Amino acid sequence: MTFSIQNLHFSPTPVTLVIGIVTLIAIGALCLLTWHRSPHRGRTGALEALRLLVALIIVLLLWKPEWRTIINPESKPAVALLADASGSMQTLDAELPATADPAQPVVSREEWIETLVDDALRETLEGEGRNELIERRISTPPEDDTALVGTDLSTPVTRLLEEGDNLRAVVLLSDGDYNMGPPPVVAAQKLLQRGIPLFTVPVGSANRLPDLELVSVTAPTYGIVGENVQIPFTIRSSLEREVRTVVRLRDEQGRERTKEIVLPPGAETYESILWRIEAEGSATLELSIPIAEGERIDTNNSRRFTLSGRPESIRVLVIESSPRWEYRYLRNALSRDPGVELSCLLFHPQLGMGDGPDYIQDFPSAPEDLARYDVVMVGDVGTDQLSREQCDMIAGLVENQASGVVFLPGSRGNQRTLLDTRLGELMPVILDPENPEGIIDPVASPLELTGEGRGSLLTLLADTEEGNPDVWRSLPGFYWHSSVTKAKGGAEVLAVHANRRTNFGPTPLIVTSTAGTGKVLYMGIDSAWRWRRGVEDKYHYRFWGQVARWMSYQRNMAAGQRIRLFYAPERPEPGDTVTLNANAFDPNGAPLEKGRVAIDATLPDGSNRRIMLEKNDSAWGSFSGRLKITQPGEWTLSARIEGDEAEAVETKLLAQGVELEKIGQPARPDVLEEMARIARGRMIEPASLADLVQEIAALPEPRPIENRIPLWSQWLTVALVVLLLAIFWTGRKLNGMF
Repeated sequence: MTFSIQNLHFSPTPVTLVIGIVTLIAIGALCLLTWHRSPHRGRTGALEALRLLVALIIVLLLWKPEWRTIINPESKPAVALLADASGSMQTLDAELPATADPAQPVVSREEWIETLVDDALRETLEGEGRNELIERRISTPPEDDTALVGTDLSTPVTRLLEEGDNLRAVVLLSDGDYNMGPPPVVAAQKLLQRGIPLFTVPVGSANRLPDLELVSVTAPTYGIVGENVQIPFTIRSSLEREVRTVVRLRDEQGRERTKEIVLPPGAETYESILWRIEAEGSATLELSIPIAEGERIDTNNSRRFTLSGRPESIRVLVIESSPRWEYRYLRNALSRDPGVELSCLLFHPQLGMGDGPDYIQDFPSAPEDLARYDVVMVGDVGTDQLSREQCDMIAGLVENQASGVVFLPGSRGNQRTLLDTRLGELMPVILDPENPEGIIDPVASPLELTGEGRGSLLTLLADTEEGNPDVWRSLPGFYWHSSVTKAKGGAEVLAVHANRRTNFGPTPLIVTSTAGTGKVLYMGIDSAWRWRRGVEDKYHYRFWGQVARWMSYQRNMAAGQRIRLFYAPERPEPGDTVTLNANAFDPNGAPLEKGRVAIDATLPDGSNRRIMLEKNDSAWGSFSGRLKITQPGEWTLSARIEGDEAEAVETKLLAQGVELEKIGQPARPDVLEEMARIARGRMIEPASLADLVQEIAALPEPRPIENRIPLWSQWLTVALVVLLLAIFWTGRKLNGMF
């Protein structure tokens, strides 16, 4: 039910209409009765009139009043022709009609639009002067190289609606690929509200071109001189056949490393290649794959990145309760490693504290003393050797200063007593309470690598990844292992027992996880020293050396005398947020308690930005903050203690250029079809482009624009009612007093 008074329109329901009329009659009668009985009829009459006015306004608001105005367009109707000019339009997969150019049937999507949108089409859309043609190119690449380049199909349409009030139709020629701005359906819904149809013309093939694409290379920021670095990469194949190819990694001096891989058809392949760092300093490397037969695009087969080589100095603390074989050989391996500075704390059950080279007599008493260690290896020790406070210190070191902890259980089962401490929370496995001292097998059992273990640098014992499984199969087995039920959530299992299972699958024995900013490794066997059989130190030394370097990697990304800086992710892309972590120390080497850490970031375009890190709620001098990556290229980060003259720590962060616009991706006609359906238009295939003219010619004249202001939901209306009620209440009080 609707009725109107000039521009004021009401839409009451039958119920609200009856209630409103009855209410007004009742209140009117009450007002009349009050006026009649009052000795001050003049003042009372004004108050009762005000009461009746307030009641009338409230009843009218229940009837949903709207103020409507009609705007009749004064200009002739317009037809908008929007042509997508984004980077994906360079894809060579658009077929021209045979009449256009028989010698070149397939062109780029952009060339297809330029060929088909000619003067004849423009004149036809203008309809012999009846329509105004608005022609625009959308999503053109910006002139600024540091800006993100992408496709926004929604904003240009919305801008058209804001600029004009006499739009008859919108024609969109695009491949349907979008990666920026609001979803395209938002613009289509706005067109629907205005009654403007949208006609879409899909350009390009909906099937991916035959191509091999090197999608990403996630190289670490730095590596240790003389050591191998694992460089993961991803290759996407859209060929319809299996491809055997060679991945080539080459530096500026011509040194190269190759790896043969097999790429399945229509799938992504995740692989990695090893690179040995020979010298200090930064080097630029290129990872590439050759162009395969039938491949249509050759510009995405290589990627360049930088990798720094650094000398190493890793400080390791080994804590043990008895000089078992595993401890003896582990100590020898680390003490003979030139890149490791070793300290041992041995609680000998008969002889007391161990003594000699590399030994310390007491657990570090203060956080600043423990903070010097990059890795802490906890052997078969428990609460009889380590106090609860000392366990808290180790956990705090790992969580707040990016150190690593290695759990090395033994047959004494002492580590079970650590479960009630903070170290128990760090263990990446759940122990079996029924076998506190572990399990002894009568025959030697082998370790079996998991899928994660086959691709991990920790378990890489061979010189090449191809030969690594053979090395692990040749290793001597173990007789004792810790009794583990399962790995905790979020942990990564690298190796399992080849012969024993639990209710949750094979028994996990080599497990890693993260804790705060640090790393955790659980080694569930005590027979790694047996790997020396027949090969001496080769595999045993390599394994423990890799463990020490892997755990100390993040902590040593950028370290100075008074401040240490590390961040994640290492290879961000524009749009990512990088988490910055810093450990700061006072002049005495103790964790910084009073002070602030500032990071000055120099962007690739030369501009500067300052980030103030917030101090974490701990006694470890730990600070953290976040940095939004807005540009691709090299970012320089300089961390310093604010107001301190100590030398700043500087590091380089390489933001990989994100390619939102990718050549060779299939077109997305489904997006265009949905937009046209919502806006009450139609998607017209390129072969039927002539139908577009007929569709637009058959459209009615644009309807006048109707503006509606819902008075019942305006805050000013509510404020008016409250004001009138306040005047009425005040007037009644005054009327009763005089």
